[in-house]
Amino acid sequence: MASRCWRWWGRSAWPWTPPLSVGSIPSFRHQFSTQETTPQICVVGSGPAGFYTAQHLLKHPQAHVDIYEKQPVPFGLVRFGVAPDHPEVKNVINTFTQTAHCGRCAFWGNVEVGRDVTVPELREAYHAVVLSYGAEDHRALEIPGEELPGVCSARAFVGWYNGLPENQELKPDLSCDTAVILGQGNVALDVARILLTPPEHLEKTDITKAALDVLRQSRVKTVWLVGRRGPLQVAFTIKELREMIQLPGTRPILDPVDFLGLQDRLKEVPRPRKRLTELLLRTAMEKPGPEEAARRASASRAWGLRFFRSPQQVLPSPDGQGAAGVRLAVTRLEGVGEATRAVPTGAMEDLPCGLVLSSIGYKSRPIDPSVPFDSKLGVIPNVEGRVTDVPGLYCSGWVKRGPTGVIATTMTDSFLTGQMLLQDLKAGLLPSGPRPGSAAIQALLSSRGVQPVSFSDWEKLDAEEVARGQGTGRPREKLVDPQEMLHLLGH
Repeated sequence: MASRCWRWWGRSAWPWTPPLSVGSIPSFRHQFSTQETTPQICVVGSGPAGFYTAQHLLKHPQAHVDIYEKQPVPFGLVRFGVAPDHPEVKNVINTFTQTAHCGRCAFWGNVEVGRDVTVPELREAYHAVVLSYGAEDHRALEIPGEELPGVCSARAFVGWYNGLPENQELKPDLSCDTAVILGQGNVALDVARILLTPPEHLEKTDITKAALDVLRQSRVKTVWLVGRRGPLQVAFTIKELREMIQLPGTRPILDPVDFLGLQDRLKEVPRPRKRLTELLLRTAMEKPGPEEAARRASASRAWGLRFFRSPQQVLPSPDGQGAAGVRLAVTRLEGVGEATRAVPTGAMEDLPCGLVLSSIGYKSRPIDPSVPFDSKLGVIPNVEGRVTDVPGLYCSGWVKRGPTGVIATTMTDSFLTGQMLLQDLKAGLLPSGPRPGSAAIQALLSSRGVQPVSFSDWEKLDAEEVARGQGTGRPREKLVDPQEMLHLLGH
């Protein structure tokens, strides 16, 4: 059974060596030994950070890993963040499923740590606890008018079309002609692409039925993506940009003035940034060939990048019941390299629109009063995943390093946390003696009326989603109501 837990690694399990002698670390009377006790470890969060951390920890030949998740379903941002038209990115679910099938790994969904069970209770039940719960919030714009109807975070919009239960009441009004996205990262491009993709192209994806119905009625024809800095500082990647440039039925709007003198500065930038900027330059400056020119001429929708603009205010509609535009401060750049910052020139301009989506970053929240949290940086203070001043507590993913990078970045980061934990285990730095693990937590949850969802329960929900999708030729029809999920499971 154990071999199933790490067979995909293509090499033997983590090399467990006998513990140090009892006298070598005076603070512990007993050291871990593989004969004496099973290391009980719990991971909070079942997104990429949680599953990759668990995957690494299971390389220890005897460790038992429990993964707790507040949603009834696993996979975090792979399910609720990755765009529906990017199914290939979701293939990591296959690896995570293999991990969950390991006999020494258990998934417990529908359990919210901090509400249903506390971090101190977990620390008492397990030898080590890893916090991998991601970034559940968004950074606020902190400008007047942000609270108006017609203004929402890109995070909530993404959650809405991807079936995140907490965002199903969003009901965005797409009856306007122009949408403005504040931010120029991959999430901003995802949102722009979903807004402008012909709905028939989304019919064979796992986008929710409710979102597809709203997008079919959309009147949005133009989407502007606004950034405080210039073309050399955009945060999106070349794959997403190329996809946007080639989006059927749309044409790009780029102002050549924004790109003047940029060619000469490309020599000093790293290769990925150089390739990205060259694609922007070609799109902005070069005359398209006859075929591309004809495609753009027939396009009914458009998207554009507005550089050197910083949002100052969302302008209300005359009745005050919606957004009518965004007031932007014109900026210029100061400094060089990564330290380049946007400073206002004093000039202002208004950009009319009926929908404003803020995409200036995700943000983690504190999970429990017992866990240190840096609210300015939005992370748990740590050194290589070891939570500062709390032995036996670790973190991985966005709550460890901030909401940056792609799934591969999170994989590397999570493996590092797993490595640090296993090193500490080997060195006898974690509590000795047996710990009850999930047995104690299940008893607590039961006494509180919380019914966890197992991985086999999830597989029943998964089969139901796939069956519902088959009728319309879609990969699945996502369940979006937790109560319906629990009802289907007989909870």
